[in-house]
Amino acid sequence: MARDLFRDVAFRSPPVRSRRSPVVMVSVAAHAVVVLAVLVATAIAPDILPTPREAPAFYEPARLIDIQLPPPPPAPRPATAPPQAPTVSPYAAPVVAPTSIAPETWAPVFGPSSHGVVDGIASSVGTDVVDVPHAPPPAPVDTTPTGPVRLHSGIRPPEKVVNVQPTYPEIARITRIEGVVILEAVIDAAGNVTSARVLRGYPMLDPAALNAVQQWKFKPAMLNGETIPVVMTVTVQFKLQ
Repeated sequence: MARDLFRDVAFRSPPVRSRRSPVVMVSVAAHAVVVLAVLVATAIAPDILPTPREAPAFYEPARLIDIQLPPPPPAPRPATAPPQAPTVSPYAAPVVAPTSIAPETWAPVFGPSSHGVVDGIASSVGTDVVDVPHAPPPAPVDTTPTGPVRLHSGIRPPEKVVNVQPTYPEIARITRIEGVVILEAVIDAAGNVTSARVLRGYPMLDPAALNAVQQWKFKPAMLNGETIPVVMTVTVQFKLQ
């Protein structure tokens, strides 16, 4: 019973209020008003609040020191060789005209000899002069070529005096092949064809053309009045009747 009575009394008693709660509320309100006033004042007039002064003990302006650098040494001059005096040949002609001409102190004595050669007499050499014979005239140069040459404007071309017609090959006749065979022939100084070769032709007609050309005879080519061997181009025509 006593325990239940005490519990009823404890729950029915009024709550005890703290004495510090009004003070705390006032302090918080005062701080809020001060902070709000500072913010409003800063927004309306930022120059109202004083700027903090700089601490002179911890600030010192930097000083510029002017350092004078020594001037750079002068650049060394390139070594130049001394000008060389121009070499003058002792046999060169003078460039300045002389003021006077000194007379000759020695003059050779010349006289005709019996051989048609001028004799020169000098006291230091003697009185005998060797008679030098005339050089023989140069031997004539033979310009006639030894080997066959190609025809040019100074050569009289050979003339054909014996003509042999080629034998038409039977296979070329059957296949109806016609054309011209071009050959290069070497004609000696007697007018004979010593060799020949095909420059352009047909395989079926070339042997017959070579056989015919090697039987031709020519009047030889002439150069400086002499017969010479030459190389010339000849043609053989094959045409069906």
